[in-house]
Amino acid sequence: MPELVRLYIRSVGLGFAIAALFTGGLVWWDVAGVGHLILGSDIGLVAAAMLVVFNGIVFSAVQFGFRVMSMAEPEEGPGGGHGAREPVLVPVKVPHRARRRA
Repeated sequence: MPELVRLYIRSVGLGFAIAALFTGGLVWWDVAGVGHLILGSDIGLVAAAMLVVFNGIVFSAVQFGFRVMSMAEPEEGPGGGHGAREPVLVPVKVPHRARRRA
């Protein structure tokens, strides 16, 4: 299995674990009444599962993006950043003759 696929699978697993902890924290501390709604409803388990799945998608994507971006090799040189320079505005005189109003 390629290394990038293994990295993605690990990131998805970690993202869903964080999502489960996050949802558990929302229910435990009853943030904005979510815990009361989930524990007091007969379909609260469905709501909790939806929270875990949707937050898991977000947290997995963030985790994978962080891991991929941290794989970059460090740039060489003292200053780094060889991008485009910021443009400098230079005033230019434009000859113009004023017209008289009649």
